[in-house]
This record gives sequence, C-alpha cells and structure tokens, in this order.
Amino acid sequence: MDLLQFLLDKNNVFIVAVAVISGVMLAIPALRKGRSGSAVSTGEAIQMVNQRNAVWVDVRPAEQFQAGHIAQARNLPAADIEQKAASLPKNKPLVVVCDNGRDSARAAAKLRAQGFTDVVPLDGGMRAWSAASLPVTQKG
Repeated sequence: MDLLQFLLDKNNVFIVAVAVISGVMLAIPALRKGRSGSAVSTGEAIQMVNQRNAVWVDVRPAEQFQAGHIAQARNLPAADIEQKAASLPKNKPLVVVCDNGRDSARAAAKLRAQGFTDVVPLDGGMRAWSAASLPVTQKG
C-alpha cells in the first residue's frame, strides 16, 4: 500500500506522469519499426546481397525503373506484386526497393503475406541509394 500512496501523492504524480509519457515515447519508434518489417540501410542491403545472395526487388513503375535502378534488380511494380510474386525465389532473402522507402515497406508486407519469410525494405529507397553515391544502371 505504501507504493500506491507514493504514486498518488500530489507531489509525485507529476514525476510518475513524466516517467510514463517518456516510456511511451521511447516505445513508439520500436513498435513502428517492427510493423514496417525493420528496413535495412544501403550498407546492410549490400551485405545481404554479397553474403546471402539476396535479390533486389524494385517495386517502382517500369518507367522509373528504366530511368535508373540498382544493377541486377528485378522490376516488379507494386501494383502487380500479388500476381507476379511467384516469379521470385522463396529460398533467398529479398530486398525491396522503391523511390523513398514507403512503398517498399507495404510491398514487403504483401510478400510476407504470400509466404516469403526473409523480406526487408530498403530504408530511404532509391533516394538513399543515390544519396550514398552508389551505382545506378539503365541496362535491362
């Protein structure tokens, strides 16, 4: 009963409220990250490709893909992902790329729902890739 009295004491209510609010604010980013499938940085994505033979899946429209994309990336527009997901390997990790990182998180969730277990979005998408001065190709 002493703890309850301490928590409800008018001098301590403010301290308890600050502690609770701080805890909630710290938990929100972790919850959001878990929901989006924990996006990977450009460096982490490159390591996945080099060490684990991950496959780049570019979910941008074909026109954007042809204007410039990551070498060896497969273009699978987000609008067609449910119909064409069967063309992707289920035994390799997938790194999903879009323009800015938002569409890739949704596409990764759709792929997970179709049974792909190792799928991660690229944090920041092609904008982050270009900002890191990483190579882009226009070849098929």
